[in-house]
Amino acid sequence: MSATMLPKAAMDDAVRHLVSNYNPKGNKIGWLMMSSILVEAWDLYSIAFVLVFIREQYHPDPLLLGLAAAATQGGALFGAIIGGWLADKIGRRVMFLATMIMFIVFALAQAFVQSVELLVAIRFILGIPLGSDISNGYTYIMDSMAKGEREVMGNRWQFMFAVGEVLTLGVIALFLVADLNHELVWRITLGMGALPALIILLMRHDLPETAVWLVRRGKFREAKKVAMDMYNDPLSMLPDNDVVVPQPKASEFLKDIFKDPIRKRATIYGWIACFCQASEFSTFAFYLPVLMVMVGVSTILGTDLVNMALFSFAAISGWVGPKLTPKLGQRGIARAGFAIVFCALLVAAWALYSGNVNVLPFAAAAMLWGHYWDASNCMTIPSVVAKPEYRGTASGFAYMFVKLPSFLAIFLFPTLFAAIGQAGATLFVAIFPLVGFLAATFVLKEIYGYEHD
Repeated sequence: MSATMLPKAAMDDAVRHLVSNYNPKGNKIGWLMMSSILVEAWDLYSIAFVLVFIREQYHPDPLLLGLAAAATQGGALFGAIIGGWLADKIGRRVMFLATMIMFIVFALAQAFVQSVELLVAIRFILGIPLGSDISNGYTYIMDSMAKGEREVMGNRWQFMFAVGEVLTLGVIALFLVADLNHELVWRITLGMGALPALIILLMRHDLPETAVWLVRRGKFREAKKVAMDMYNDPLSMLPDNDVVVPQPKASEFLKDIFKDPIRKRATIYGWIACFCQASEFSTFAFYLPVLMVMVGVSTILGTDLVNMALFSFAAISGWVGPKLTPKLGQRGIARAGFAIVFCALLVAAWALYSGNVNVLPFAAAAMLWGHYWDASNCMTIPSVVAKPEYRGTASGFAYMFVKLPSFLAIFLFPTLFAAIGQAGATLFVAIFPLVGFLAATFVLKEIYGYEHD
């Protein structure tokens, strides 16, 4: 049966029917997709805390040390866009299984490196499945949950980041209290990232392909089976046999986005917000442990404990923000978050200029609260407005705007730190939430509950 023999409206009706009416099991799938954030959080924040031990052992120059921290972000740049495209082309399920297996292998490998150069290479490869899994996870959420619910679930990724950060900090604190050899601390900490990845792989193993993707690929028999198993719905608007459906080219993604003014403005805002939130966080918050030691706030263990408290506070923000999204809207959450971060960074810069370092933890707490709101929807917005056939590509393209500034900031921010000082660098970072606030005010139109025509 050819695609021309089947009205396109029937396929559109099936997709609209799925995303409008079902989310009980979709909610479970959403949490399973969100769980992969724990893996990235572990990797990102574990390296931030063990850099001091790697430097102590290998004495690399600052640029090489920064590259060791940033290499994962560089790999994720490629993983995001390639993984998103592959999720559209070969399916969501294949990609999330492949990315978890790949991460397990390379997370373990980095625990056995014998040079910083090799660590950089392995961490770059490690970033590829990380970037791919995030973009793929968002396509799964948008395909599997009903409108309204999928936006809330998508906005929970920052909560999962905070949980991962607290877990990481807790493990490192235990190692420090136990007075474990510093080389063992960094090797075990980095290698342990494979553990949550293995657990997630086992939990995800039996998840089916999304019915939405199957419908768009013309695989109606499998789509009807998945819908019946998950929702007890036979998708009677579709025939019982498969059809040949011409697949759109990935190159047509941008053309399709820019045809519709709502999708166009939402997507452009998503890219801007991704860049701004990643820049504000990867500069100030990523180096917060280093900053606190430099200004004499605490010891390494004390800094670890202070940051556990900060990220526990941030987890509350990451939970509250999505809960408030139906009331405030995506635009309201974004504007509030960027405004809070901007003010907090100004206070932090003043504290550093004036020597009032005791103010820093409070400024950091406010900054993190705002950040966990402004970052909550930067991936959700471009993912939810994209058509299902382009959704993986859209999510991956958006995540590229997270990883590019993350790579540049983590790699280059120490040099900026040295060039213009702690206070000057912190003041410079305040540019990003200001841009994000202006974009939320003048570019973004409210899209909560958005559904394709």
